[in-house]
Amino acid sequence: MALKSTIYKANLQIADIDHGYYADHALTLARHPSETDERMMVRLVALALQAHQLQDMCGGDGTLAFGAGMSDPDAPDVWLKDFTDAIRLWIEVGQPDDKPIIKACGKSEQVLVYAFSHAAEVWWKGIQTKLTRPQNLHVYRIDSVQSQALATMAERSMTLQATIQDGALSLSSERGLVQIEPTLLM
Repeated sequence: MALKSTIYKANLQIADIDHGYYADHALTLARHPSETDERMMVRLVALALQAHQLQDMCGGDGTLAFGAGMSDPDAPDVWLKDFTDAIRLWIEVGQPDDKPIIKACGKSEQVLVYAFSHAAEVWWKGIQTKLTRPQNLHVYRIDSVQSQALATMAERSMTLQATIQDGALSLSSERGLVQIEPTLLM
């Protein structure tokens, strides 16, 4: 018998000072049985960092949501679709292979990868030269200390405040505060 995903609910209040985006998001995260709290929270952070694209790319008329992620290798971890159902933003979390990333670049207007964990540097050195062609790809690295601190904030029901200023995100809840400063690799 296959294990089922664990459902998490998050009320995420975003104050993106850099982009003038202020909104509340009621989110449902399905954590795959093989997914860690750290990875799930990095998905949430990636959504928070890019939520302004809902307004910037779609004029507020789109859907920003979690994709099937680990349950479907052909689906993103987070995506933004406009009212025509076109994928405007495709976000992957972790250290994906080069072929799915390049394939995603053909399906979406913009593709972002948020690499994290202690292995992110090794992954990037091994894949960097394979990703030079796509012009719509950006790769970020989240420091492993920061991503591990995110895992401590995971709860089945969460209320989180995300403040984005000068490219950095401050994520707070009753469990504390975590500062995330993604580094642009490409």
